[in-house]
Amino acid sequence: MTDANSAENPWPVRTVNTKIADWIHRLGQIWVEGQITQINRRPGTRVAFLTLRDPAADISISVTCSPDLLYRTEVPLTEGSRVVMLGRPTYFTGRGTVSLRVTDIRPVGIGELLLRIERLRQLLTAEGLFDARLKRPLPFLPRSIGLISGRSSAAQRDVMTVAADRWDAVRFVVRDAPVQGPTAVPRILTHLSELDAEPDVEVIIIARGGGSVEDLLPFSDEALLRAVAACRTPVISAIGHEPDTPLLDLVADLRAATPTDAAKRVVPDVGAELEGIDELRRRSAHALRNWVRREQHVVDGLRARPVLARPLTMLDAHAETIDRMRRDLRRDIRRHIDAEDRRRDHLSARLATLGPAQTLARGYALVQRTDVSPAHVVGSVAEMPAGAQLRIRVSDGSAAAQVAAAQAPRQAESTNAKKG
Repeated sequence: MTDANSAENPWPVRTVNTKIADWIHRLGQIWVEGQITQINRRPGTRVAFLTLRDPAADISISVTCSPDLLYRTEVPLTEGSRVVMLGRPTYFTGRGTVSLRVTDIRPVGIGELLLRIERLRQLLTAEGLFDARLKRPLPFLPRSIGLISGRSSAAQRDVMTVAADRWDAVRFVVRDAPVQGPTAVPRILTHLSELDAEPDVEVIIIARGGGSVEDLLPFSDEALLRAVAACRTPVISAIGHEPDTPLLDLVADLRAATPTDAAKRVVPDVGAELEGIDELRRRSAHALRNWVRREQHVVDGLRARPVLARPLTMLDAHAETIDRMRRDLRRDIRRHIDAEDRRRDHLSARLATLGPAQTLARGYALVQRTDVSPAHVVGSVAEMPAGAQLRIRVSDGSAAAQVAAAQAPRQAESTNAKKG
């Protein structure tokens, strides 16, 4: 028994069960809180069998006790009661099962339940599950509405009847579930997951027609609250209980006072909507007519203005101005051209007076030496040696000549004689 466990030295089942029993028995007496889901009291027996479930999870344990213990409790115990038990866990090696042998059962009072709900509310508030910014808007006209309620309950009938009266084409996907007791939360969680995964379901209503604080405990269950907060589909809480608000009202996207109110919030009244559309059409037509009337008045006012009544008047005034400016421009141009013509004639006369033709006409001649290259005009006697070929140009023609001898001007000879 003390040898190490291995593939070559496995423990038999009895050894494993014995070791498990030793570990479990070491727990001793413990206090356990839960919800009673089953009570089995057989007449003539000395043992009563119960099933204790964790309200926040789908986990339970078998409980045994004396039948007298059930009768001695201050509050009668029924399925769904929240209790605190004192007992010792026992492991039965023959069957491999665990049971809790209890010696004391204390019902959880209403005050304590409300205190625990308040603690859970504070915890979830600190986590932000009730934040208004997380609330999802409801669709205006959902394709399908998911409904979780009791089978054939008044809440279910109210929701569906009111919705059908407001819009006869409304479509519901109904899921029946217990709305109180130990099995309520697991069933509601299952249906909530199914409806949230349905693509056509655009909003989910969880409905119940009110009840006592104990009856409404499932709607303050932490597992349900977290599941609603995690839903992608908007969820409406329609528990219909005003004095003590279950926490589902706080975490849901919308709280309805009653199941009937939930139906009115989700399904629009088709008759009222059509009347509203007709009223909007009338108001729009009236506003459009008023706008056309105002704009027509503005257009008439513009047409009555002189500039639009006789639009060519302004153009005529400008046309006269343009004609006057055109005449002035032509007069100035002619005056400028005449002045330039006179100036041209004057310059031409001066040019003719100073030109070589006029000089030749006065009796002067132009002598040009032609036997050299290039030919050039002679300006002095030194440039006309004897034998030089000349061309003499006068006013009416020219003649060729040859220098016989060069002779200095007489003025120069007389000047030299004076000097001598």
